[in-house]
Amino acid sequence: MYIVSYYHMKKLIISSIHHNLNNAIELLGKIDTTTYCDTSIGPYYSSIGSHIRHTLDFFDCIINGLDTNDIDLTARKRDEILSINKEAAKNRIHEIQETLLTYVDVNTDYLIHVTDDLGQGKVTVSYTIESILAHANSHAVHHYATVGYILDRLGIELKIPGFGYNPTTPVNKREGI
Repeated sequence: MYIVSYYHMKKLIISSIHHNLNNAIELLGKIDTTTYCDTSIGPYYSSIGSHIRHTLDFFDCIINGLDTNDIDLTARKRDEILSINKEAAKNRIHEIQETLLTYVDVNTDYLIHVTDDLGQGKVTVSYTIESILAHANSHAVHHYATVGYILDRLGIELKIPGFGYNPTTPVNKREGI
């Protein structure tokens, strides 16, 4: 069994996040504002913009709570500008990417307190920086899949390889949008 150093693991996770966030930037460059803000698709009637905003909120919670060792995933900013303004969303993505790069060389050999509401009230658990970042990356992929569904229902075909698919999905089934 190959064991990866914490430094290499963190670098790999951050690289994966960058790739996924770059996919979001590519998406934003390929759709218009009307599509970005469209809330006509059930069953949830959420827009692509709201899913992008929600994904970025998750990263913001990590960034905002890391210094105090108190990441609260229920304390999302919900900056609605990110839901309706593609340029603001792109700018926020770039800011998040720049911040994450600063974490590569930082000693994070300690546990981080992460609070979330799992449906029965808030609970705080211990994570490593690597585990919360991996969680955030998976969370983004999950929302990208919903974005793919919205685009399909809107009759919009785009090609962004792997977008919305977990990397463990068999390649012949992982086309992306």
